[in-house]
Amino acid sequence: MATVVSLDPDTLVGWFDRVARDLPWRDPDCTGWGVLVSEIMLQQTPVARVEPIWREWLARWPAPSALAAASQGEVLRAWGKLGYPRRALRLHAAATAIAAEHGDVVPSDVDTLLALPGIGAYTARAVAAFAYGQRCPVVDTNVRRVVARAVHGAGDAGPPSTTRDMADVEALLPTDPARAARYSAALMELGAVVCVARSPRCADCPVYQDCAWQRAGRPAYAGPAKVVQKFAGTDRQVRGRLLDVLRGAPGPVPRAALDAAWDEAGQRDRCLHSLLVDGLVEQTDDGLFGLPGEA
Repeated sequence: MATVVSLDPDTLVGWFDRVARDLPWRDPDCTGWGVLVSEIMLQQTPVARVEPIWREWLARWPAPSALAAASQGEVLRAWGKLGYPRRALRLHAAATAIAAEHGDVVPSDVDTLLALPGIGAYTARAVAAFAYGQRCPVVDTNVRRVVARAVHGAGDAGPPSTTRDMADVEALLPTDPARAARYSAALMELGAVVCVARSPRCADCPVYQDCAWQRAGRPAYAGPAKVVQKFAGTDRQVRGRLLDVLRGAPGPVPRAALDAAWDEAGQRDRCLHSLLVDGLVEQTDDGLFGLPGEA
């Protein structure tokens, strides 16, 4: 279905200017580095959990070179309970490249950002837009849901399609780069706090009158069933338990300390192996286990 430009920039940006959450990475003085750290941390992690850790990181490592000088073990300890700890190692790798190749300044160009280790299409465009005021489509789950409802009249977004999703948002963006960046932030905020997946707050929506989903009678989502991610008992939980042991220890620990973290031996062994393969855990010559750089 073709995109119909129906979300008025003046209305949406005006709403955002009035009600946007006061987040530290939105401060006009926040550097590209601060924005990059926030975008990596916010992937699959709620704002409330990210903000205190973000503040600690920026106080401890205010520039890429500062983080690059830290060991991977230090970085993983500081990552704490944010989850998906490979993100911490990717951020460390990106910081190392920025310090060595870009004068310790996060690049503003999307293609240059994409060339950094561990930086994907979403993160590159988010940094270009939110740190440097560039006009480029920034598409996350919240934005996809807003476009699906307000533009296409669907109950929710179907399976992602990079080409289609980018084209949808590109067509909505104002021409002026700074205005487009602000509009992108407003779209994202709308999906995060008003046009939420369950029980959307339509009465608070600034584009209620233009919403195709409202005009269609708010039809239920009829697309493919979404996979609901569980956590309890999964390998992700076990990996987290094993890393918790290492983060809480002053140095490498014996295998018995890890064995006590999870009862099911087969799953525990599989998860420990995957952590070793991912570079999140290292083994010493005498058989102890520790965080990278500490074993």
